[in-house]
Amino acid sequence: MLEVTDLHVYYGEIHALKGISFQVSKGEIDFDRCIATPDLMPLVGRLGKVLGPRGIMPNPKVGTVTMDVTNAVKGAKGGSVEFRVEKAGIIQAGVGKASFSEDKLVENIKAFADAVQKAKPSGAKGHYINRVAISSTMGPGVKIEIPSLFGTGTAH
Repeated sequence: MLEVTDLHVYYGEIHALKGISFQVSKGEIDFDRCIATPDLMPLVGRLGKVLGPRGIMPNPKVGTVTMDVTNAVKGAKGGSVEFRVEKAGIIQAGVGKASFSEDKLVENIKAFADAVQKAKPSGAKGHYINRVAISSTMGPGVKIEIPSLFGTGTAH
């Protein structure tokens, strides 16, 4: 499962939300995911310049803009895997941070590869995963052998 730090769920008045909005606009972010209801998106939308580049801006396609906040929080804490697919078939996702232990990073990478493999359409033929590389945000890519992700040579 992917590790997610505890999410802060705030119940209460709008002034509390505006206070949080002010903290975030100053760059004080102490959370990994931001989940919002549709009625709060005008307030959260103003924080797009701060949340967007960090990849934590709520998005209905990802499931972080929803009326069912309870299930969204459970999914985030439970380690839901989010990834983007480019037109060329390149898949990108965050699988950890520099502060994670080596074992936790390996576990997250294997969970991500498993989620991608399970997302393979039933009509897709041939090898679904052709090459795998991992890198830090601005670092060089390191190639990974596909069999090491699944434990066998035929799972891709």
